[in-house]
Amino acid sequence: MINVRPALLSSLVLGLMLALTPVSHAVAKEQSEKQTVKQVKEATNKKATANKKSNKADKAKVAAKDKKAKKEKELAKNSKSKTNIAKKSAKTDKVAKRVSKAEREALRKERTRERLAKVSRTGKIAKAAKYAAKPVVIASAATATAIASAPAVANVPKANVIQQTPNAVSALNVESRAALVMNAETGEVLYSKNTEQSMPIASITKLMTVMVVLDAHLPLDEPITISEEDIDRLKNTTSRLSVGTVLSRAELMLLALMSSENRAASALARSYPGGTAAAIAAMNRKANAIGMKNTHFYDGTGLSSSNMASPKDLVAMVKAAHSYPLIRRFSTTSEHAVAIRDRVQQFHNTNSLVKNPDWQIGVSKTGYINEAGKCLVMQAKIKTTPVVIVLMDSWGKYTRIGDAQRVKKWLENVPVQ
Repeated sequence: MINVRPALLSSLVLGLMLALTPVSHAVAKEQSEKQTVKQVKEATNKKATANKKSNKADKAKVAAKDKKAKKEKELAKNSKSKTNIAKKSAKTDKVAKRVSKAEREALRKERTRERLAKVSRTGKIAKAAKYAAKPVVIASAATATAIASAPAVANVPKANVIQQTPNAVSALNVESRAALVMNAETGEVLYSKNTEQSMPIASITKLMTVMVVLDAHLPLDEPITISEEDIDRLKNTTSRLSVGTVLSRAELMLLALMSSENRAASALARSYPGGTAAAIAAMNRKANAIGMKNTHFYDGTGLSSSNMASPKDLVAMVKAAHSYPLIRRFSTTSEHAVAIRDRVQQFHNTNSLVKNPDWQIGVSKTGYINEAGKCLVMQAKIKTTPVVIVLMDSWGKYTRIGDAQRVKKWLENVPVQ
């Protein structure tokens, strides 16, 4: 019994081991499968993460590429725009360079005259002869008879013919192309330059327009309406007197003389008995009657370059205009407010000298069109002596005013008789 038990125990252990072996294999297999699943999951997760990062990187690359393409497109567009602007600028410059020789000469003269006009306001003597494009000849002239007896010529002489009173202590340099200064009482010519040339007179015309209207003894308070006929179709100038504006004849005369309003002058001629044609005919008759032998009027505004006169003819016109009290008053008014369609419009005199306390001006009128240049006629008292000053074809902005100031200063040092 004792010998059998050890053998039985060994058998039992061996049987137990044999029974447990499949279980161990199953457990190991199960653990292996779990490990495999876990590894597969981890690998899948890693792959998904990698794919996610890759997709994000791809999207970033695409966005960067789109942004770069958009920026390049904008740069190309801007470059094209700059190229077009450069082409337009080059084209404009090319057109601007197409300036004729005559225009360049005119610009050069204008700059010179501007410079000399500014010098005159400092009290210094302008060296006109130094910058003159043509030689200057100076001689003395005692009376207006000598000038009046000479035949008029329309062409520009080769040299500027300048005459001045022998009483002058110094030479007068005037930059206007033509000028005449005369003692209004004695007729003595104090200074003259190219006085035999008939040239466009621009709005100086309006003095004659108002004279013939006053000669017709028309009612000054009669209302006149600005119409389509008064619009400037020749030079296309603008006006604050719109079509339909109603003003009295007196107000139209004031604006025509003081502010050189073209529509006002046109309306005055249009409302003349017989119309504009009759007014122009009356202007030419009046010119002939007062001795303006080299004068012709084509319209009542001065916009036409066919309105021609010589400086000595303009002296006669200024002297005649001075005999009209209303012309003296209207042409020297510095400013005036006019009610136009429920609005008050302020108008100013085109001659700034009328409000200068150093001047005593009896008659004043300015004028400007391209063909005439800037013009100025005045009757003024200098050293208690009435003097007529005519300045024609000035190109600088301040040249005619500078010339007038030079004439005044020069006359103040001349024993005018």
